[in-house]
Amino acid sequence: MSLLFIIPALIIATLDSAISIKPVGAQTTPGPSTTPATAVRNVLASAGLPTVIEVPLHYKLLRVSIPAGQSTRSRGPNGFLFQISGTLAVTSGGDTRTLRSGDALFVGRGESATLKAAGSESAVLLHFLLLPAADLEKVVEGAPANVTELYRTTAAIPGLKSGPYEFTLIRVTLPPRMPLNAPHYRSGGALYYVAAGTGTTMAEGKTETKPTGSRLFEPYGMVHQWANPGDTPLVLLQANISPEGVPAVIVGVPPAGSK
Repeated sequence: MSLLFIIPALIIATLDSAISIKPVGAQTTPGPSTTPATAVRNVLASAGLPTVIEVPLHYKLLRVSIPAGQSTRSRGPNGFLFQISGTLAVTSGGDTRTLRSGDALFVGRGESATLKAAGSESAVLLHFLLLPAADLEKVVEGAPANVTELYRTTAAIPGLKSGPYEFTLIRVTLPPRMPLNAPHYRSGGALYYVAAGTGTTMAEGKTETKPTGSRLFEPYGMVHQWANPGDTPLVLLQANISPEGVPAVIVGVPPAGSK
């Protein structure tokens, strides 16, 4: 099941009690905007997880390419499909959804789905997985799909607590020339994929460059910052887990002794 959030635009107009019009020649040209550049977050898909501590959990990221007109079966742990290119028809439980570039869909643990490249070209997608160590080596998508493992966490995700969690796939867009944002940390954890642009991260006093295709894991409590020094938008995909009702991203540093 996939939950997509669409936030309608809200327009607020404020009218003064008196309106005056400047005569021609007296109008001035507005100066450059002083509004600071900020990141835009869009939730692409979401699901609730009743518990995340039954067994230790890992992140894993796959790149899957399915030849045009062909299909593969997908069955495994909780995960998000994110369509990179081509058209993908996903059939599960008698229901078919069509994904195009930029679309995402949640497939739950134990669900079986048929993935078909429905267009005239190969369907290429990312599969973000949240899974126990016992499932790390299991095949999720088989032939004729070409599957490449891009990333896996070497240790279980730390800091997870009892109670329900939210599992979300979020697209974050940082505008060009955006400076380092405020120091912040995750309330649960996140697996990142740099979908476009080149970003800069700062964590524990160390600055690193993250080009397109970079993958990285942010565990709970890792204080860090992101910036976009380039002239094009920086687009990040985040498979995020956070306690239900708690913000996924918290500005500042974790309370002492909470790690």
